[in-house]
Amino acid sequence: MLVPDAKVVRGLLTRYATLQIALAERETPETVRQLEDVSYTLCVMTGTHTVHEAVAAADALLVAAHRTDTAQETDGGSGLPVAV
Repeated sequence: MLVPDAKVVRGLLTRYATLQIALAERETPETVRQLEDVSYTLCVMTGTHTVHEAVAAADALLVAAHRTDTAQETDGGSGLPVAV
């Protein structure tokens, strides 16, 4: 399975949240369309059927990516334990 880039997912989540706020403040047809577009993209990227599932999956992906990045920083990126 292909895993989306964490930076792209983070950007989509940020855009989703921003549009949710904009929609709550003042609903316009353009904001509704943009929110539908970003919601659809999140669903496609995460292989989910609803935006709620997509947001949860995207959050989990970011947590996993952070853990991987942290582990690589700790072991120098080799995947091997660090000698002490």
